[in-house]
Amino acid sequence: MKIELLEMTSDPEKIIYTSARQCYSNKDATEIFIDTQKMKKEKIEKFMRDIVNSGHESVLEHVKFTFAISGVSRALTHQLVRHRIASYSQQSQRYVNMEDFNYIIPPSIKKDKILFEIYTNILNEIKNSYKRLIERFRELGLEGELANQDARYILPNATETKIVVTMNCRELLHFFKVRCCTRAQWEIRELAYKMLQICKEKLPSIFDKSGAKCEFLGYCPEGEKFSCGRYPIKK
Repeated sequence: MKIELLEMTSDPEKIIYTSARQCYSNKDATEIFIDTQKMKKEKIEKFMRDIVNSGHESVLEHVKFTFAISGVSRALTHQLVRHRIASYSQQSQRYVNMEDFNYIIPPSIKKDKILFEIYTNILNEIKNSYKRLIERFRELGLEGELANQDARYILPNATETKIVVTMNCRELLHFFKVRCCTRAQWEIRELAYKMLQICKEKLPSIFDKSGAKCEFLGYCPEGEKFSCGRYPIKK
């Protein structure tokens, strides 16, 4: 799994501060933004933390992060795109020939010899079958997307994919609350933690306390049946 930050909003804290202050000021946002140039960084950072702690998160939507993600499965991206307040550009299985596709192996399968053998045998057979389909399409005079678009139907959720994701800070906070939880599947949880690490490094005043819901709440909202035991359940 590889995650890289392609781009983020410049002067994010000043943008958020300006947006928040605009709600209560007669000044134009441009004037407020210019005023931030004279402010101490510590004051703006405290203001950011107060916004997160107060739950007034709408102003966080003005700042966004764009990530390049690769080495993940289609099973992961099917979960990822359920986070609707975001933008996605994913590698197409129609325009990209997948004859030599890589696949993701879950840790639970990788550590067991029998499971690993069953799993890899099936995936390699699918890969060979995909190649045979493409070869047959060529014999029929069909190549490129005309062949790929129908051959892709046999590709599994394990198929490795690449995707560009843009999320604003508010949606990222929500994403981390849900996907850093131990109830989230291992792969998307790993992705969430890697993204969180980048966000904490780039914008600590917003993401310092971010993570699973329990990290912010101080208790587990999932109930006794699903709690990992890290935090007490709400009573």
